[in-house]
Amino acid sequence: MIGRIAGILIEKNPPQLLIDCQGVGYEVDVPMSTFYHLPPLGEKVALLTHLAIREDAHVLFGFGTAEERATFRQLVKISGVGARTALSILSGMSVADLAQAISLQEAGRLTRVPGIGKKTAERLLLELKGKLGADLFTAQAAIASGDHSPDILNALLALGYSDKEATLAMKAIPKDAGVSEGIKLALKSLSKG
Repeated sequence: MIGRIAGILIEKNPPQLLIDCQGVGYEVDVPMSTFYHLPPLGEKVALLTHLAIREDAHVLFGFGTAEERATFRQLVKISGVGARTALSILSGMSVADLAQAISLQEAGRLTRVPGIGKKTAERLLLELKGKLGADLFTAQAAIASGDHSPDILNALLALGYSDKEATLAMKAIPKDAGVSEGIKLALKSLSKG
């Protein structure tokens, strides 16, 4: 497994780079979040990598941070999410934004990424819940700020309400409402509809 690559950046054709490592040119695919932070052509570059081996190709993916690479690896483990889709997700949103969308169960933010439909977004929310490092941090920050909406939303979903119904009911709840009070208000709102 190739875990890191360092050399001279000789070509940039999004999302692919060509890096010269002592006379050998390596093609490396990177998300746009990494691409935007690359040095100019002819300069030294070092990237963390992930080597994907398929029947028809060996593809090297590069990342500017360990968090990006770890997130990419979590994404490609999910059924129906290939390396290209994972690159697209990391190009469309930062790791922190993805973790926040996962912790708050916001499928709508994921569907804004090209190539991510409603079913794939829901699968990502389910499979990644609690697996991204920032996911836990975001949930703790929400609790510390007194925002219990993620807990209320999860309770409504557990009771069998659809994402659309639960999200609509959440609009009727004040931000400073406690969990039990919020659930009662949401259920009252849902019973009127």
